[in-house]
Amino acid sequence: MNVTIYDVAREANVSMATVSRVVNGNPNVKPTTRKKVQDAIERLGYRPNAVARGLASKKTTTVGVIIPDISSIFYSELARGIEDIATMYKYNIILSNSDQNKDKELHLLNTMLGKQVDGIVFMSGNITEEHVQEFEKSPVPIVLAASIESSNTVPSVTIDSEQAAYDAVSELINKGHKKIAYVSGPLNEPINGEKKLVGYKRALETAGLPYNEEYVVEGDYTYDSGIEGFERINSLEEKPTAIFVGTDEMALGVIHSAQDSGISIPNDIEVIGFDNTRLALMVRPQLTSVVQPMYDIGAVAMRLLTKYMNKEKVDEHIVVLPHRIEFRKSTKE
Repeated sequence: MNVTIYDVAREANVSMATVSRVVNGNPNVKPTTRKKVQDAIERLGYRPNAVARGLASKKTTTVGVIIPDISSIFYSELARGIEDIATMYKYNIILSNSDQNKDKELHLLNTMLGKQVDGIVFMSGNITEEHVQEFEKSPVPIVLAASIESSNTVPSVTIDSEQAAYDAVSELINKGHKKIAYVSGPLNEPINGEKKLVGYKRALETAGLPYNEEYVVEGDYTYDSGIEGFERINSLEEKPTAIFVGTDEMALGVIHSAQDSGISIPNDIEVIGFDNTRLALMVRPQLTSVVQPMYDIGAVAMRLLTKYMNKEKVDEHIVVLPHRIEFRKSTKE
């Protein structure tokens, strides 16, 4: 049988209110009484009922986290940042994988709300109007992490992906490259089609270089799509001398495909990736990459959520963290 608060109170010969105060860390309990209750809890193996406590306090100290792909290095770093801050503020995490599927995302959102979570950290490559409508109906706060939505009404933590892409392509232009390809993630996702691609185009325009549609190849974030992307680029009559790639995983596919074709990186083609995940260090030559601070994005998103959940003052609901480029051996010095 489950041990109840009543059993602990009877064992310690105190009231249930006293047991509740001890369990909840209330300081207004005599040290001798506190020890008596704690000893009874240990003897009986009592575990406070989180559901019952949540009903009483209207808080479950639980946060829902909805992630597109839990197996991704990128999202696992984000999840770690969320988890560490959640632990610091004594929140538990319910983690769900949405497979970047809108129907599943909306289903998981409602499932989380049904579990009476106190707040939600939400990640998706494509935040639609339907998402925003559901967010607005939510009885608990929601914060986006590494995700963007056009109205800027939903609290979020990101980097400036357009400027980051502009900076990466500008670096290649400054090295003397005039033919620069872009291997992108799905262009129907705003972070790719409306941010990184715009930054790529703006860098070319600033330098007075023409935009060539053939140099933009769409992938799906995977290593294999990086291989396929390079094969398409390498089949062009006018081959580029540098490639900007929307993720590190695709960049590894680009590099390996180039090497399989007898092309030297960076002597024949220079490559810059995006995200600066651990993969950047696992390829030879090591990958120059735009640093998107995944752990920090997760940590700051969770901290922002705690402010909303605890009714603290929030100065900025849209947080843009700084980015930089980590130079390695896939580009020349």
